[in-house]
Amino acid sequence: MQRLKLAIATAIFALGATGGAVAAECGTDRKIDIAEMNWPSAAALAHIHAKILEEGYGCEVELVAGDSVPTSASMLSKGRPAIAPELWIGTVQDQWKKGLEEGAVKDAGLAISDGAVEGWWIPTYVAEQNPDLKRVEDLPAHAELFKDPDEPDQGRFYSCPPGWGCEIANAALFEAYELEDSFNLFSPGSGGNLDASIVRAFEREEPIVFYYWGPTAIMGKYDMVQLEMPEHDPEVWACNVDAACEAKGKSAFPTPPVTVGTAAWLSEEAPVVFDYLSNVALNNVQISKMLNWGAENKAGAEETAENFLKTEEDVWTQWVPADVAEKVKAAL
Repeated sequence: MQRLKLAIATAIFALGATGGAVAAECGTDRKIDIAEMNWPSAAALAHIHAKILEEGYGCEVELVAGDSVPTSASMLSKGRPAIAPELWIGTVQDQWKKGLEEGAVKDAGLAISDGAVEGWWIPTYVAEQNPDLKRVEDLPAHAELFKDPDEPDQGRFYSCPPGWGCEIANAALFEAYELEDSFNLFSPGSGGNLDASIVRAFEREEPIVFYYWGPTAIMGKYDMVQLEMPEHDPEVWACNVDAACEAKGKSAFPTPPVTVGTAAWLSEEAPVVFDYLSNVALNNVQISKMLNWGAENKAGAEETAENFLKTEEDVWTQWVPADVAEKVKAAL
């Protein structure tokens, strides 16, 4: 019997040494609550992590409603929820930095490896047909290509809906690039209207120049090219997003870090979970692809997450040991 125990122990050690590490248990008896944020990418990520932690690591998991500001505030003051799977640091920068310094919270790693993206875009087919249209400065020479149907001697730039923060930024850039003489700054009225205008142009292969952001389903579905702007300048941008500031300037949109935020206790009580979360970054293309499937199939966050786990095994199985991956696949 002693020889049998020794043989089993040796085999387990050898398996771990060769990379097929045996999965550690969850590490905590405490329920791990995950914030299901109220936008599609964050909601899908919450369900992905919940499935892997529950089925692969044996954790007790609960999804709770969340949003960047209230979720981070609760994590800082109460240590709950345990995980914010897609925390846009730019919206809570000062508070989160203080929480990191005081040891109340931790960043496990990036949620979006190449950061969130905002900018001005044209379809790839427009860029290929107009190789001299690369920068925002090139737009006036191509205004006729983007005719405003209400004012044909002007081009039309599709901006943000009223009330969005990017509305002020786009107006500032429009002024800084002196586009008023050649383009109209068009407000689509709502996010749905902006999406519909973009989809209609792409489906008909018509020219369009527009503001957009990612990761989103539309960026995952359509090929588009970002118009070049000067490198992001924080001082210029601070003025551009301040309606009262008059010295508008040329600057690219910021690329805010988007992290996996955690309550500090998680790394102490469940280090295996914290280590898992440090490996889960996806890039804009991967997230946009996931969201596009959800949009086309009218799927909710849970179904979108399940489809990702079934169709993107090459991606998520790199986050976990082989035996954890097998448990998750079996549960699916």
